[in-house]
Amino acid sequence: MSPELVIVGCGGHGRELLGIVRAVNDAAAGGPVWQVRGFVDDDPTEENRKRVQRLGVPWLGPVSSLADAGGAHVVVGIGDPRARGRVARRVDAYGLPAAVLVHPDATLGADARVGEGTVLFAGARVTTNVTLGRHVHLNQNAAVGHDCVFGDHVSVNPLAAVSGGCRLDPDVLIGAGAVVLQGLRVGAGATVGAAACVVRDVPPGVVVKGVPAR
Repeated sequence: MSPELVIVGCGGHGRELLGIVRAVNDAAAGGPVWQVRGFVDDDPTEENRKRVQRLGVPWLGPVSSLADAGGAHVVVGIGDPRARGRVARRVDAYGLPAAVLVHPDATLGADARVGEGTVLFAGARVTTNVTLGRHVHLNQNAAVGHDCVFGDHVSVNPLAAVSGGCRLDPDVLIGAGAVVLQGLRVGAGATVGAAACVVRDVPPGVVVKGVPAR
């Protein structure tokens, strides 16, 4: 029987993860890979609870409900890297394994190393000798070049490109359509704004935007 999966967060990002799970199941030749038990969320809006219900998956209660999750796997469906990191640390306390989700329309190099809880959305491209930390999210059509190293909880938003040999430290956010040029480092907790072009190293904790990014 397929393992059960609980998605943490029933906002838009979490519901997108449900779409990835269903795509993975539909593409599997031997039957469903995952059985989705439901969502947990500490404070879902009434609208999001209705949206989850419309998708045919229950809201199970707050994150503390994971105490009763038995042997289920979990995946954290929160878009903001730092918030995802905070929640992931809470989830870790329940001792449940974190699922890796790779959309069937994503590509992952054969020698890539992928941490627990990492998610590749449709169209994400990861090439050769890439290391992804725990709970990294590569959104739709994001591209990651050769020899990159990503820390935990990094988010690369749709249509962004990280060139070869880059290092993204934990909790980095690369905005939609942004570009990080080859061999650069983006420090922990930094944010690269949408459509920016990073041409030099980015210090930890700062926000850069524009072309070139400043």
